[in-house]
Amino acid sequence: MYTKETSDAVLVSAFINGDDQALTLLLKRHRKRIFNFIYSKIHNRDISEDIFQDTFLKVIRTVKSGKYNEEGKFVPWVMRIAHNLVIDYFRKQNRIPVYNNKGEFDIFSLISDDSLNAENRIIKNQVELDVVKLLDFLPEDQREVLEMRLFKDMSFKEISEQTGVSINTALGRMRYALINLRKVVGKHKIVLTN
Repeated sequence: MYTKETSDAVLVSAFINGDDQALTLLLKRHRKRIFNFIYSKIHNRDISEDIFQDTFLKVIRTVKSGKYNEEGKFVPWVMRIAHNLVIDYFRKQNRIPVYNNKGEFDIFSLISDDSLNAENRIIKNQVELDVVKLLDFLPEDQREVLEMRLFKDMSFKEISEQTGVSINTALGRMRYALINLRKVVGKHKIVLTN
């Protein structure tokens, strides 16, 4: 009934209408990518499998309850759920990568780790200095959101209230800030401390 060309949106719609085979196909189609994303953060196969299962349980509950509204953006939506569950796992373990940004500039997860040994503290300090230098390349509105999120550990709701913009605008500025930082690093061939 379905082919490889059947879009995620069609499969989600079919699942909403009671076709469990559509969910099975979605799961098979995206399992490897989502599991690998979780595993790349957790580095433990069993825990990653648990988080993967929790991710799809949340997907099923959300879709079945009629709250899914990410038309055409199924995979990014599922990845966001997985990402949030990974963050929850680390918080419960007191291993806090408070900010982990979906793989788009991974140095930030190092900045938030409080349990660093002396060598890693030196590296962390150097990375923070590198990041601060890079911030000068960003437009003011993007730099402001990035600083509030990373260095002040403010939520996007708090950033929204302080800057007077919507949460979506704050999220967008953060996203563009990260994209622009990657461009700056690539353009200037900046080597960040490892």
